[in-house]
Amino acid sequence: MLDVLVVGAGPTGLVHALWLHAQGVNVRIIDKTEGPGTTSRAMAVQSRTLELYRQLGLADEVVSAGFRTPAMNMWARGKHRVRVPLQEIGTGISPHPYILVYPQDFHEKTLVAKLQSFGIEVERNTELLSLEDKGEHVEARLRHADGTEEITSARYLAACDGASSTVRKQLGIGFEGGTYQHVFYVADVDLSGLDNTGEAHVALNGEDFVVVLFYDSSGKARLIGTVRDERADHPENLTFDDVGHEAMASVGIHVDKVNWFSHYRVHHRVADRFRQGRVFLMGDAGHVHSPVGGQGMNTGILDAINLAWKLAAVIHGQAPDALLDTYATERQAFAHELVKTTDRVFSLITADGEFANLMRSYGVPLIAGAAFKIGSTREMLFKMVSQTGLAYKDSALSEGSAGDVEGGERLPWVNVDGQDNFDPLPVIGWQVHVYGTATAEVRAWCVQNGVMLRQFAWAEEHGKAGLKQNAVYLLRPDTWVALADPDGSADTLDAYFTSRSYQIGKEQGGVRD
Repeated sequence: MLDVLVVGAGPTGLVHALWLHAQGVNVRIIDKTEGPGTTSRAMAVQSRTLELYRQLGLADEVVSAGFRTPAMNMWARGKHRVRVPLQEIGTGISPHPYILVYPQDFHEKTLVAKLQSFGIEVERNTELLSLEDKGEHVEARLRHADGTEEITSARYLAACDGASSTVRKQLGIGFEGGTYQHVFYVADVDLSGLDNTGEAHVALNGEDFVVVLFYDSSGKARLIGTVRDERADHPENLTFDDVGHEAMASVGIHVDKVNWFSHYRVHHRVADRFRQGRVFLMGDAGHVHSPVGGQGMNTGILDAINLAWKLAAVIHGQAPDALLDTYATERQAFAHELVKTTDRVFSLITADGEFANLMRSYGVPLIAGAAFKIGSTREMLFKMVSQTGLAYKDSALSEGSAGDVEGGERLPWVNVDGQDNFDPLPVIGWQVHVYGTATAEVRAWCVQNGVMLRQFAWAEEHGKAGLKQNAVYLLRPDTWVALADPDGSADTLDAYFTSRSYQIGKEQGGVRD
């Protein structure tokens, strides 16, 4: 029987299929569209996503194909207010300390090609008509392009089918929230007129604004803005000529060519539950929010990776079904917090009235410029936007603390003389880190249980990052810290897995110094 049926071949579904296959899970991925999307709103690939892409050798390919945004410029009423450097904004925090622009339509093609290299094809023009959880498996009725129907069974079904999710609706899962009143547009254009082509720009002009994101150095960019007048009442008839051009004109932007144009409404919703029996919601099927901070696509990708290692463990008989419940608790909590945070910022950006206009024109640029001059504030903002600050401290999988690092947190990144503690393992799996010297008992435990032990000679940089000398840090397969033990005890490692009825595999044991 098929292990997992993935419904939806956007970035979330594609990454989920990739990570499942890499862990030996039999996966099938379908999508009702003819091919990858050609218009997209998602532009940023965040640092945490790139860190996880290292696991399958995707990070270098995406970084080389993407565009590192050097800086963000803020304009108000035609005047340049502030320039915020972004090139190395996360230096010392991540091996990818920059903002990478890589449009979703390009991104999807890269992920599809990676799947094909593993011999997995996205089954296009294949629509999920209905599903039924039979207790031991999920039965799904599919319709193919020629109109023929098929009944297929899978142990689990992953719903990555977007904000209008057929799966979510058929299961009767609520999707509480709302819709912002404004109509937004996104346009792929060739433009000229800006002196610092290649940098990001936010131009504010009264109630009109435009965001300019270049994705190469030749003037190709995506424009994002709003439609605020009566034309928004009938968005189906909108063209690029209908959108506000005041903000563009105020900074001298000249659109030489419109390659494509699309419009959309922004929603803020979170599903009532992310798991129902053997069915899981991921990405926009489970949560949608404003595009502030470029979080949407990255959040879906992190959903996919979070669930993939847990499904693999249960399918391979290593862990009980209860492990799958941690997907919903970890990711749903983050989705609620993300919607709340982006809603506050988005409401300020889109608010009507003269006071709101004054705040956008003068207050926001002033605050942004001041904030990025303060190191601690800059670091906090980077961690928030890049998702390197995302933690699961309240998860049932998180335990202990050592130094400044707690279970559930992302391990601090440290690079000492070229020894990068984020270098990926040969296979996706559990690993133990010791900064200093591991005891003979810990070394023996790792060999016996097939867990890779990574031992790093203690350096001053490790202490500055918050790590404790000779402590044991157990990392989950998605590289968040599961256990932080200041005493470096093999008994603590053993108790961690025993208490969770988790059987460690024996495929990757060894020591890497």
